[in-house]
Amino acid sequence: MPRRSTNITLPDPEATGALARRLAVFLEPGDTLLMSGEIGAGKTFFARELLSEILPVPEDIPSPTFTIVQAYETTRGDVWHVDLYRLETKSEVVELGLLEAFSDMICLVEWPDRLGDMAPDSALNLAFSSGMHEEDRNLLITWQDTRWDSLMNEIADD
Repeated sequence: MPRRSTNITLPDPEATGALARRLAVFLEPGDTLLMSGEIGAGKTFFARELLSEILPVPEDIPSPTFTIVQAYETTRGDVWHVDLYRLETKSEVVELGLLEAFSDMICLVEWPDRLGDMAPDSALNLAFSSGMHEEDRNLLITWQDTRWDSLMNEIADD
């Protein structure tokens, strides 16, 4: 399948949060979001906003930087929020059980470059980068699974 993409400018944190919440209600078990970008680019903020939309009861949503995996039971199914920054080998990814989680859970993965060729082909890739102003972000979204087409077309049209 060919890869498709769309570029979005998110002018402020409110726009970033709105996009995350919009995407949250579309997700189902087996979906994976691969979130890349430099430290401070907005990956964890995006994940927190997404999770806040689908958690049945509001709760603190810590960064998984040190725990590597934070698990949640949500209205859309079980979610793993994963930060692979500190992993050094692919075998560590396997040991986490992440490959199994890709098929059974919603996975939000920060630093997906650590996956190498283990990243699911069906994933939605979100590449965050700084914009022209302090609070804005550029977001390059790429995908190849047709499941994402209608939602990405709606988002691109907004």
